[in-house]
Amino acid sequence: MKFTSWAIGIAVAALSAFAPANAQQASPIIIKFSHVVSADTPKGKGSERFKELAEKYTNGRVKVEVYHNSTLYKDKEELEALQLGAVQMLAPSNAKFGPLGIKDFEVLDLPMLIPSLASLRKVTEGPIGLGMLQKLDSVGLVGLGYWDNGFKVMTANKPLRDVEDFKGLKMRIQPSKVLAAQFKALGSLPQALAFSEVYQSLQTGVVDGQENTPANIYSQKMNEVQKYMTLSNHGYIGYIVVVGKPFWSGLPADIREQLTKAMNESTAYVNQISQKENDDAVEAIRKTGKTELITLTPEQLASWRKVMLPVYDEMGDRVGKQLILDIQKTVAGSTN
Repeated sequence: MKFTSWAIGIAVAALSAFAPANAQQASPIIIKFSHVVSADTPKGKGSERFKELAEKYTNGRVKVEVYHNSTLYKDKEELEALQLGAVQMLAPSNAKFGPLGIKDFEVLDLPMLIPSLASLRKVTEGPIGLGMLQKLDSVGLVGLGYWDNGFKVMTANKPLRDVEDFKGLKMRIQPSKVLAAQFKALGSLPQALAFSEVYQSLQTGVVDGQENTPANIYSQKMNEVQKYMTLSNHGYIGYIVVVGKPFWSGLPADIREQLTKAMNESTAYVNQISQKENDDAVEAIRKTGKTELITLTPEQLASWRKVMLPVYDEMGDRVGKQLILDIQKTVAGSTN
């Protein structure tokens, strides 16, 4: 791993982070939970719910410090910080684990793969999802659960209805080979940017548009600098809640049990509210009158699908051809 200058500094913090978990002390065990979205999103609310439940179930033996909106670390920094022990808990999006060598989660970035939340549950809560989490062990992480963000829509300062409308547009993406391939298939120029940089980049014209969930778009006020939003639901954004394996293994068994209980309940809470949060965000954006909402016709959606489906073959060697087939089989027939 290449250590940056800031990483050397936080290594000192890592030493104190592990001490409470391995020593019998009266002071509470500190869990720093860092993430890059606002508090008023499904992930933001989920992290606060976990804090509440973790502190309750451990009778104050654990204290959770939640850092919203990239106030502690940005996208590119947080996983390295976790591996160094400077933070104890993250909830990165699916695409963030590729640089660590765990590319399986990127399968969830494939466009048009997951047709509904019901089908998503079959994947994440079944053998496929469990198997993907177990692969995190090889990079010193423990996967605790899948948190929904929701289905993505497209925004730009021009209407995006037909595939031809994407030609030449600079579209912001998370760092992801799959998402880059998706926009190249549409004829766009993918630009990888940290989440915290998206609003300013849209405002200044560094990028022309982006894809995200309505809740993320509204909470970051991206809609204020984008004239059009296409309700495409073409892909999914979710998060993998992870902790550092040394930290987790060093916790007393009873503390791990109570934190697991808190996480399971927080996961159910996030996955229950995510759809409503996104529906509410769509209506809030509609009411501003500043952004025109576009609904695709079945024919337009079919043309998007036709252009983007070859990404499956292109990315098969990266994310696993058999994994793609297994997910397609699992979600077959799921529409609700």
